[in-house]
Amino acid sequence: MPSPQDHAAHHHGPVVHAPPADASTAYRQAFDAARPDPGRTVVAVNFEAREFDWTIAPGTTVKGWGFNGQIPGPTIEARVGDVLELRFTNRLAEPTTLHWHGLRIPAPMDGTDMVQSPVKPGESFTYRFRLPDAGTFWYHPHVNESEQMERGLYGALIVRGDAEPMLDGEQVLILDDLKLDAQGQMAKFGGLVQRHDGREGDARLVNGKREPQLAIAAGQIERWRIINVSGARYVRLSIGGAPFQILGTDVGLLEAPVAATEVLLAPADRVEIAVGPFEAGEELAIEGLAYWRTTIKRRKTERFATLLVGPAKPSKAVIPDRLRTITPLATGSATPTRTVDFGVKYSLRRGMDFVVNKEMHHHDAPVKVGELQVWDVVNSTRMDHPFHLHGFCFQVLAVDGKPPAWLSWEDVVNLPPKSTTRIAWMPDDRPGSWMYHCHILEHHAAGMMAHFDVVR
Repeated sequence: MPSPQDHAAHHHGPVVHAPPADASTAYRQAFDAARPDPGRTVVAVNFEAREFDWTIAPGTTVKGWGFNGQIPGPTIEARVGDVLELRFTNRLAEPTTLHWHGLRIPAPMDGTDMVQSPVKPGESFTYRFRLPDAGTFWYHPHVNESEQMERGLYGALIVRGDAEPMLDGEQVLILDDLKLDAQGQMAKFGGLVQRHDGREGDARLVNGKREPQLAIAAGQIERWRIINVSGARYVRLSIGGAPFQILGTDVGLLEAPVAATEVLLAPADRVEIAVGPFEAGEELAIEGLAYWRTTIKRRKTERFATLLVGPAKPSKAVIPDRLRTITPLATGSATPTRTVDFGVKYSLRRGMDFVVNKEMHHHDAPVKVGELQVWDVVNSTRMDHPFHLHGFCFQVLAVDGKPPAWLSWEDVVNLPPKSTTRIAWMPDDRPGSWMYHCHILEHHAAGMMAHFDVVR
């Protein structure tokens, strides 16, 4: 797997660098409190965001914005109980931040404009927090997201636990798409179709490259960590129709592997799968199967990459029947403590506004530390929306009264049209300002988001 290499140094013991002198009290407290567990490490990383020429395919180069001159940005690797300390410098011409998607971290480190002043051009900011959960996470801006992420500002964060399944290899695959114009350059942003559907492009990318060739040895079983960073595209993932096993989703492993031949990844979703074994010489299409989420433009089955199976190697993969135990927070019949309604309102000026509880950029009521939250998240619209909760992970209890296919920890769940999804989560002792929103970036920007406080 890729590693930060020159961009990271590992320090043992409770090394704590001083926070910036002008940092807020809450930030300084969070910074100072971030200590690694005994025997764990401080992973120190330097990131710089800047513009550069991004070659997505031979003969096709666009102006990209990336971290440390690459797209995706460096894959950060750590273990549960480590502390990540990342010094970020902005060399772009506009302000930005880093949001740590899916991580249970202190509010001042969440990277939204509610808790952090955006990092201005030429300035730096240091994020520091302990990593409490194993899983496949990612980082991206939370300022002008629809443009900054489209231009390439994203990357993976892999946190490993002590009890991980042993496979023959591992690949991190970041799925994205780009909207290009007739000249092969990044198309202009905006327009009514983009406001309604979200921005989707016809250039499908894996790890920053257009429809690349991937490789696996015959006879081997690999762990693939897949992240959908697209601004709006749903990926109904298929690997040539071949069977695979789902090992985990947003925040770590499932209780047991689940056999499948496809899995739906909404924007911002992740999945971990066991892929293989295959026969030498096989060639499989890694595709997004046709999926209509009630958009103006319908998507047919489209290829993201090609998997080539090379000469055989012996396998040492062991996938246990039981991966971990997840204790349910509540049952599907639990009484909701809150209703969150994702809807639309028609506007003479804008055509359509995307709203939460009938208002744009909703200010929701606070929740108290230690009080179980059971939310009915209602989709009143006729199109899919991916619901994302910042800073906390939840369990899906039911969708339209029916239990989900598996018990898991999530931070993103797709809301089917005209549906109610019941989730449960526990606000632990991390007070501060948080948000939830639709992760179709244009819908978030158009008002389909809310902020709330966690209070003691």
